Amino acid sequence: MDIVVLAGGLSTERDVSFVTGGNVADALRGRGHRVILLDVYMGYHDKPEDLTGIFERSKEASVSVAGISGETPDLEAVKKSRKDQSGSFFGPNVIELCRMADIVFMALHGENGEDGRIQAAFDLYGIKYTGTGFLSSALAMDKELSKRLFLANGIPTPEGISMKKEGCQWDFDETGLTLPCVVKPCCGGSSIGVSIVRTQEEYQKALEEAFRWEEKIIIESYIQGREFSVGVIDFKALPVIEIAPLEGFYNYKNKYSAGSAVETCPAELPEDITKKMQQYAQEVAKALGLDTYSRMDFLLDGQGGLYCLEANTLPGMTSVSLLPQEALAVGISFEELCEEIIRISMKKYT
Repeated sequence: MDIVVLAGGLSTERDVSFVTGGNVADALRGRGHRVILLDVYMGYHDKPEDLTGIFERSKEASVSVAGISGETPDLEAVKKSRKDQSGSFFGPNVIELCRMADIVFMALHGENGEDGRIQAAFDLYGIKYTGTGFLSSALAMDKELSKRLFLANGIPTPEGISMKKEGCQWDFDETGLTLPCVVKPCCGGSSIGVSIVRTQEEYQKALEEAFRWEEKIIIESYIQGREFSVGVIDFKALPVIEIAPLEGFYNYKNKYSAGSAVETCPAELPEDITKKMQQYAQEVAKALGLDTYSRMDFLLDGQGGLYCLEANTLPGMTSVSLLPQEALAVGISFEELCEEIIRISMKKYT
């Protein structure tokens, strides 16, 4: 197949997206496909051109991939470095290349990747792509909306509220919640802008940090407990994986720095807890309509209470990512996982 792996973009997870894309591109090439790794924002060259035969030199046409730094990318610098300074999010030749491909493998993370806008545009252009559609992507990306759907479907989630920057409540006592709590952007990923708050002073600093990234945030009760994740492929749950950061919580640094967390798959849990968590993960996928693959994050408190934190519609596919580890636990190699995602995605177009 001729495949475009779409990565980059303008989200805070830009660097992570490139590593996911690079891994996926290498895996698919190893299975005999012709693959172009493309930056959705920068595009291919700086002006429209004749793309005839582009997949025959796919590796030459692909962007090169660096690692993930410990700091979030400078998106303003990225914008200024684009030669084509048009107002379009799609860089030069992106739509044309994607229309030429048999399918686009979505390796994007965060805003303009997991929020459904690119999926909606591709639907209008008739471009085939991996992963779930625009509506379920948008629902899962917005933590306020997804939490409402969790509760409506009997899926436990921490108590919380949403708050907009304009008219936000700086006095924690007026929120109706109790300390400690968690403050985080409503639609962000990779735990960027997330703070655990124990005092009024920390609360105000957490608001400032979260509002750096978005105009709407979530404040929810802090659940002391163990962290887990469950991948779901075609509405069937994979083994549960436990994530135990060596220090702090599972933040941006711990997610993408090798050796920063101990990850155990299958997780060491009583069978009934494992089955319940997997069942909740499948119910989340059904409630949000995540029809291809996804990954749900959970907390387990000391009394055996389970809480679903969020759903990820385009889980990371880096060397330390959780979904590939879960798939490997049931004998699915990374290469097979990439092809399985394509196979399931193509069913929507037959």
